[in-house]
This record gives sequence, C-alpha cells and structure tokens, in this order.
Amino acid sequence: MAVISYLTTVWFDFGAVDRLGEALDQLAIRRPLLVADRGVEAAGILERVRARIPTDRIVTSFLDTPANPTEAAARRALELFRAEGCDGIVAVGGGSPIDLAKAVGLASTHPGPLRDYALIEGGLARIRHTLPPLVAIPTTAGTGSEVGRGAVIVLEDGRKVALVSPHLIPKLAICDPELTTGLPPALTAGTGMDAIAHCLETFLAPAVNPPAEAIALDGLARAVAHIERATRDGRDRQARWEMMMAAMEGALAFQKGLGAVHAMSHPLGALPGKPLHHGTLNAVILPVVLAFNAGHVGDKYERIRRVVGLPPGTDLGDWVRELNARLGLPASLRAMGVVEADLAGLPELAERDHCNATNPRPATAADYARLYREALG
Repeated sequence: MAVISYLTTVWFDFGAVDRLGEALDQLAIRRPLLVADRGVEAAGILERVRARIPTDRIVTSFLDTPANPTEAAARRALELFRAEGCDGIVAVGGGSPIDLAKAVGLASTHPGPLRDYALIEGGLARIRHTLPPLVAIPTTAGTGSEVGRGAVIVLEDGRKVALVSPHLIPKLAICDPELTTGLPPALTAGTGMDAIAHCLETFLAPAVNPPAEAIALDGLARAVAHIERATRDGRDRQARWEMMMAAMEGALAFQKGLGAVHAMSHPLGALPGKPLHHGTLNAVILPVVLAFNAGHVGDKYERIRRVVGLPPGTDLGDWVRELNARLGLPASLRAMGVVEADLAGLPELAERDHCNATNPRPATAADYARLYREALG
C-alpha cells in the first residue's frame, strides 16, 4: 500500500479501506459520525466500510446527503453529531458526502451561518484549526475532495459557494480503488471528466506554481489514458487505480486555482429542482471555455496536446466534445435538461464565483452569458 504525505496523509491501494480501524485509532475517534448517501448504501459499500469499524466504537450514520450538498443538510447532520456526542467524522462517497462532512465539522466548532465562512465572503481568515478529525473515503474518481481544502455547499440563500481553508483538508484519506469498481458507466464517465477538468483548469490557471502544474499534467495523462477503459469495463483494476490517482492529483493541484468551467458549473449545480451532476456539467462546459481562453495561455495548449498525444494544432474543444461522445455523455446543457429560463441570473453569479478570479482570461457577466448560451446548444 502506498502512503502518500502531501497536504495530508493518503493511504492508497486496493484493500486500503480494511485499515479503517487503524485510522480511527490514530485519530483517537471513538464515536464517529458516518456521512454518506443513499446511493453508497444501496451499492453495499457502506456496509463494507462499517464492517471495518471496530465493534467498540459507537457509530452514528447520516445518509441523507443531497446530490449537491446543502447548508440545510449540514445542519441536520450537525444535530445528529451533537446529540450522539460524536468526536470525529468518516465521510464515504463522492464529493457530495465528503464536502458535506467538511461543512458539518466546520459548523460544529464555528458559530453562525456557513455564509460567514464562504471564500467570497472573506471566510478563509475566519476558519480555525479546531475542526474534529475527518477521515475521507472516496467511492468515485472525480472530485478529489478527499485531499482538497474546499467544500462546495448550497447556502440557505440559494448560492453555491466554496468554503476554503487548509483546516478543511481531511486528516486522512483512504483511497481504495476497489470501492469504485461497481460505479455505473455514466457516473464513471462524469466523475472522470470532473478529474480531467480539474487537471486542465488548474494547469491553465495563471498563478506561478510549477509543482502544481506538473501534478496536473501527470493526472491529465493518467485520466485521458484510462477513462474510456474504466467506463467500458468497471472491473478493470488498472483503469480504476489510475483514475483514482488522477482524481487525487487533480485536487492536489487545484490548490493553484480553477477557472471559468467551475465558475459556470457552480451556479448550475444550485438550480432548484434540477440535481445536475457536477462532473457532467464540467464536461459539457469545458469545450466552450477552452475556446474562450485560447490565445490567453501562452504555449500551454500545445503542452496539453503533447501530454495527451494529440497532433499539433488540434482543437482542444473538439477533442473534448469527441471524448464526451465516446463516453456517452450529453452534448449540451439542453440535453441535461437545462432551458433558457434557467440561465437567468447565472452569468452574474459566475462572475462573482471564486473560480472566476483564476481563469486565465478575465471574464465578465456578459462573457458568461454568451458562454452559457453556447453550452446550452
């Protein structure tokens, strides 16, 4: 088993989840709150994880994590955390349960509404080190939230915002690719494209951070080489290992910043009554943003082409569209159920999103209005 120490400690390999009891011992967690969702429960993964928790621990479960985690859900989980005297959290699932678990931990030791801790509200400086220990166990290969310093939450006022702090990084990530082998093809593809979007956007972000860019390019190469294999055959162990590694690398790298793809997908993910999958949104939006940023990234598009084995001058937007089609993903926002009326107010939210600040080309609300229309199809 690989033990990776970078931002946090990661246990990475098939069978890593079998050491969950050891993880709880290291972090002195006796009464864990287990945060997951109904999909993880239905897939039998939750039962497998619970079986690895020593019988002398008192386990409380919160399974009602929404597809796009909300402040309301975090408050309900917090009530359970406090009522049961929990002293730590184990998050099991994709980015939604892990992000929700981060919000629960934050709210357990920080007063007031979560908006006070949103990055766009100056919350970074308000988040202290006093959060309860969190063990993150990803069951998808996409968000990389298990090693990320952020949590994306839909606030009570309807905004989808990021809570960002080094103190939100889980104390330990247990990355077991075996837990992803039963993921359906559509989710494999959507979460995998989330990892690809992370690697691309953080590589293109203008901040000077060569180590993060090197990690992003390595993750991109792994993901592009294996996403179709993993989608085609979920039991392909090498492909699952490589995709989980790529997802983790994407999140390690996006400490450098993301860009307009995420600035656009965050408001869409908060649309009421439309639980739009974040990674699939990124896949659909990515081509129009790549076209928008062309000419503002120096030689980076050519470096991307070399890493993924494309001929010089290949249109990267077209390449992503063709990859999406091979993966069976929708070709447009309209194909995902988004209509023109849904776009009202979204360009302004995208302009204010924290990811907009690190896009390589400055984008205004007017720019985002055009990009949304192009992605709508």
